[in-house]
Amino acid sequence: MLSVRDLNTYYGRAHILADVALEVAEGEVVVLLGRNGAGKSTTLKSIMGWARPRSGEIVFDGRRIDRLPTYRIARAGIGYVPEDRRIFTDLSVIENLDVGRQRGGWSPERVFALFPNLAQARDRPAARISGGEQQMLAIARCLMGNPSCILLDEPSEGLAPLVVDQLAAVLRDLKSGGVAVLLSEQNWRFASAVADRAYVIEKGRIRFGGTMSELAADETVRARYLAV
Repeated sequence: MLSVRDLNTYYGRAHILADVALEVAEGEVVVLLGRNGAGKSTTLKSIMGWARPRSGEIVFDGRRIDRLPTYRIARAGIGYVPEDRRIFTDLSVIENLDVGRQRGGWSPERVFALFPNLAQARDRPAARISGGEQQMLAIARCLMGNPSCILLDEPSEGLAPLVVDQLAAVLRDLKSGGVAVLLSEQNWRFASAVADRAYVIEKGRIRFGGTMSELAADETVRARYLAV
């Protein structure tokens, strides 16, 4: 569904991503693992058009999207939840969902079935819900746009273990419904619970690509590129 080939992205003269290549299939969860500053967020921003690649190809659902503006990439079916969530804190939960709503597919009722905590807080201002609920709201608002592929930037960061487990269950539900998910993460436990395959990025280059079981068995890669 999503294919990234030989992607090179710069911030000014700084070469941030170097020949990055990865793929995500329909109904698959793929995790991009790496330390802070490795290039995880820039990879997602490049796919979404927030950081314009200088070279390479991004193909989604058989169509090149690397030269499209961000709003057209979103309309093509890619949803994006950035690390800082970007929810509207002065709007209620239900109003945040209405902001992202597109015709067909996801409805508030369907989202509330996936996130029961949000249903209980539907009329509460987003500023007055917990950090975990804000993360759920960011994902829920993304789903209201009816994406077939979702990019999640470090969704488990700062969340309590119980909330992380709830988030893992949500991602498994989305996967079973055929949604493709690409997430950037540093949380090995969370990644192992949800992902089918992994890529490891370090200094803007992909250093490993394979199944989660293959990565779990490769102590050299994990020690070299993931250990803190």
